[in-house]
Amino acid sequence: METLAKVLVGLVAALHFYILVLEMFQWQKAPGRSLHGFDPQLARTTAPLAANQGLYNGFLAAGLVWGLIAADPTGHDVQIFFLVCVVVAGVYGAATANPRILLAQALPGALALAAVLAAG
Repeated sequence: METLAKVLVGLVAALHFYILVLEMFQWQKAPGRSLHGFDPQLARTTAPLAANQGLYNGFLAAGLVWGLIAADPTGHDVQIFFLVCVVVAGVYGAATANPRILLAQALPGALALAAVLAAG
């Protein structure tokens, strides 16, 4: 179970790093625009907001990586903290921005959190 937990935490970290890249560097290009269906003008207008969101996603990814490399019990506790942050952000994003965020962000975070808790 510990190996599964580490793999899931690593995948959630990779997902949030990918989101950082999309929101900070690809927002006005095809990959970023297609994420929300924005036209070039709306993408240009919202780019600063997206970059800010991307930065927060990068902090989530960094925290999860920290949790993976830190010795226990710190690493375990850090993983739990950042996975709870991922789930809360995903639920809030689904409620306020796009329901797909529940499946794309909150669900992977919740699965990883469950695995970390089960691995103890």
